[in-house]
Amino acid sequence: MQKKIDRNYMVLFLKGMAMGAADVVPGVSGGTIAFISGIYEELLESINNINLTALKKWKHEGVKSFWAHINGNFLTALFLGIGVSVISLAKGISWLLNHETILLWSFFFGLVLASVVFIGKSIKNKRPTDYIMAVIGIAVAVGIGELGVVENSQQPLYLFLSGALAICAMILPGISGAFILVLLGSYEPILNAVHQRDLLIIATVGAGCIIGLASFSRILKWTLNKFKNQTLSILMGFIIGSLSKIWPWKEVVSTKIVRDKEIVLASKNVFPWDFLGDAQIIAAVLLAVFGFSLIFILEKSANKKTT
Repeated sequence: MQKKIDRNYMVLFLKGMAMGAADVVPGVSGGTIAFISGIYEELLESINNINLTALKKWKHEGVKSFWAHINGNFLTALFLGIGVSVISLAKGISWLLNHETILLWSFFFGLVLASVVFIGKSIKNKRPTDYIMAVIGIAVAVGIGELGVVENSQQPLYLFLSGALAICAMILPGISGAFILVLLGSYEPILNAVHQRDLLIIATVGAGCIIGLASFSRILKWTLNKFKNQTLSILMGFIIGSLSKIWPWKEVVSTKIVRDKEIVLASKNVFPWDFLGDAQIIAAVLLAVFGFSLIFILEKSANKKTT
């Protein structure tokens, strides 16, 4: 991997914060933010470099060689941003999900919709197999979105496995790790643990995330190296399929009370004009346009950094 010259680590930190904010929201993927901000493949490669070779470099060549091998400055700035974002924004995003749902989803809908265009442009010399993989990705994402919600669980092993599964989803553009936690019934206890600084639960989930990330990132990196177009196509399909889940205007079909909290089990998408008299519609459209435009601003920024 080529060295990055004069890298702005504050920008990386902010990209990490954007990834963390996206990962907190059920329906949006931090992997999507990484992809559209131009750091996705470097992130996978850096994670994959944390291996036995890195440990040997530490032993025989010292910490400096080890740190350079794993792209330590890059990972530190990015994950510090993610951590700060999750800790500081979790409560605020939870409030928005409860009180300004349409506005929040509108922004993310525009963001994710633009990322479909962005990834589509990245697929060169499209072949029929690429379209097939995109359809498979759409079907998988829609299928995950239709799954039912499991009862909340705080068993350590279950939370560990939840963290491992969620982190795999979080690094996949279009598959929401937070939504996987909702399906597993682990979203509320983990979010509460972050709010309450419950270090035992945070450490348990974190350990699961480390194991899941270390293993799955290698598989994903291999597929990108060997079958780049097909991999990008299925990732684009994931993102397209996720659009249904994050459509801002929904009608609740069924709910369930879990620990005195109402959780939506099923909902259906409706048109904005079904919300007659809703003054939020104009604001929601403007936020969607802003989210859509933001992707191309990030793209131009990333291109400037690499030229």
